[in-house]
Amino acid sequence: MGKELLPPGSGESAAPVDLKKALEERYLAYALSTIMHRALPDVRDGLKPVHRRIMHTMRLLRLNPDQGFAKCARIVGDVMGKFHPHGDQSIYDALVRLAQPFAMRYPLVDGQGNFGNIDGDNAAAMRYTEARMTEVAVELLAGITEDAVDFRPTYNEEDEEPVVLPGAFPNLLCNGSSGIAVGMATSIPPHNAAEVCDAALALIDDPETPVERLLDFVKGPDFPTGGIIVEDKASIREAYETGRGGFRLRARWHKEDQGRGMWNAVVTEIPYGIQKSKLIEKIAELILSRKLPLLEDVRDESAEDIRIVLVPKSRTVEPELLMESLFRLTDLETRFPLNMNVLSRGRVPGVLSLRQVLREWLDHRREVLLRRSRHRLAEIEKRLEILAGYLIAYLNIDEVIRIIREEDEPKPVMMARFNLTDTQAEAILNMRLRALRKLEEFEIRTEFEKLSEEKTQIEALLASEERQWKTVRWEVAKVRQTFDPEKNPVLGRRRTTFGEAPAHDLEDVQQAMIEREPITVILSEKGWIRAMKGHISDLSGVSFKEGDSLKLSFHAQTTDKILLFTTGGKFYTLGADRLPGGRGHGEPVRIMIDMENDQAIVTAFAHDPERKLLLASYAGNGFVVPEKDVVANTRKGKQIMNVKAPDEARLCMPVTGDHVAVVGENRKLLVFPLAQVPEMVRGKGVRLQRYRDGGIADIKTFALADGLTWQDSAERTFTRSREDLLEWMGDRAAAGRMAPKGFPRSGKFSA
Repeated sequence: MGKELLPPGSGESAAPVDLKKALEERYLAYALSTIMHRALPDVRDGLKPVHRRIMHTMRLLRLNPDQGFAKCARIVGDVMGKFHPHGDQSIYDALVRLAQPFAMRYPLVDGQGNFGNIDGDNAAAMRYTEARMTEVAVELLAGITEDAVDFRPTYNEEDEEPVVLPGAFPNLLCNGSSGIAVGMATSIPPHNAAEVCDAALALIDDPETPVERLLDFVKGPDFPTGGIIVEDKASIREAYETGRGGFRLRARWHKEDQGRGMWNAVVTEIPYGIQKSKLIEKIAELILSRKLPLLEDVRDESAEDIRIVLVPKSRTVEPELLMESLFRLTDLETRFPLNMNVLSRGRVPGVLSLRQVLREWLDHRREVLLRRSRHRLAEIEKRLEILAGYLIAYLNIDEVIRIIREEDEPKPVMMARFNLTDTQAEAILNMRLRALRKLEEFEIRTEFEKLSEEKTQIEALLASEERQWKTVRWEVAKVRQTFDPEKNPVLGRRRTTFGEAPAHDLEDVQQAMIEREPITVILSEKGWIRAMKGHISDLSGVSFKEGDSLKLSFHAQTTDKILLFTTGGKFYTLGADRLPGGRGHGEPVRIMIDMENDQAIVTAFAHDPERKLLLASYAGNGFVVPEKDVVANTRKGKQIMNVKAPDEARLCMPVTGDHVAVVGENRKLLVFPLAQVPEMVRGKGVRLQRYRDGGIADIKTFALADGLTWQDSAERTFTRSREDLLEWMGDRAAAGRMAPKGFPRSGKFSA
């Protein structure tokens, strides 16, 4: 059956193929095609093939800036039919982008009609829109008819297309580029044309100019939508030196006074590449989900320019804090990547530095100058040859007329008689009679001398590299003059400025992004935690899993940090806003933090950075630690108290007063000054009380002047004054004496 499906023949045409090798070859061919002919721009003109073909087609259609517009459908049809055999929509999308002033820093296409907007709305269909070239596009094409660049056959070999454009405008850096190929990508932000030209001029003057010096001219990207770059200078320099990096870009905003102490924040510029409508939707979603508690409302009051109004919750909200929280949660701050991966010399993909990109563009401009000069020189030599023939014909006009009238083959006779070349004889024979009256010796000699002088200049230019670079410098300076910020402020003025990100405390910003609400945190004996809304006093109605019960509860706010202290001497930190709700039984603490299996939770409480804590281990060691130093930033927690089995961390108390009361399992009580307990950030601590058997039962700090208090099982409060405590007072590490009469049987200061 299988043989019947084979094509007719002897079977000799079929050959076994190594599938792995075949796939590798084909995938490599596909990858190269994507890299070379679709995704990566050429460093010389900054264009991908589709954009280059659009520009070439518009030139052929004579859509110059001073001419009328043509339907985009006509342009797209010509591009697709002659040069780019791909989908018409992809060509039109590329054409539309070249015309969008919010996408291109220096648009190459002048569009008429609906070409989309910054909200992300699409352009009208190509049958409704019209386009022509801009002055920038004309600069890119300047000299293309003068053999400035190579041409190659089109896909069907019916026509020719340019391999690269002459590129008098530094398009790659000025308009940027982005694309994803196979195994590589490119991302180049737009820059200011005047700054790029200044850097190029500096590189012509000194080819060894380092990138650091070039950055005196090219400060950084200049996006068409403006914004503020908040990247430090060191990382900007590194990005341009290596060709890889990124830039933090923020929206531009200002505070607008509304009277009576009220104000609004108004955003007037948003980061490049961000759709305004999606940005506002995101902010609105965050308001509804209560992740932006400082923000009351967002309004889009944009017309031609951008105006996004942000209304704060109250007049007491700090504007910078509000905006900082927005920058963290929305695309009001983005990071634009820099990856200058381009086709070097049109063939080799590679990541280039700023200096290398400028160098290759300048080398290309010199090559274009040389080719145009040689082309002009050939035209001059051809014209001079014809003028010399005209001069001979003028001086011997009667004889020339006689030969033409009387000879059967006048051309060879004239060539022999006056020693003319074939071209000169042909030119004389092709002259019209009416031109004879214009053949004045003076005019011919004037043109001959003028062209001879131009020929001498071109030959001098071609012979001197110094003159060539001088001419290139003049051309670059001319482009720079066109985009001079003072002469052309609309197109030339820098739109993106530089600033420093406000140095707001990370804690403050995180707090600002959480809505402050009262909660009651409940921790069970088996380590299940939850947060119930409100400050609840009666917990009798709270249910637990079978076999589980309440370990502890405390009141907090959603903006608080919850600290957990374990028997291993570690502190863990949880955000109160991230605790599971109180509808169920909560969640095990162990899935939120990386806690060892052999450890248990000693206590949990809301963090107060102003407090100090007294830690004590079962063996009776302890020390004081500032609470701000125990906060852990990771799931792994922070080791504060060093304990070795069988010893373990047992107690954690807030420090108040000036004395410490410690009681052991042997019911012996010791009171000593708090000053005898050292303050440490981490360690084992010092001996608080000495035991022969057992360990510590409870510890308390108090003010000696107020006396020591405790509660019994009936919740009666007992107080012992300074005089009453004299026999239990001593120094740290003593054994102490049996607790006074009335001390709880539980051995705890609070039952």
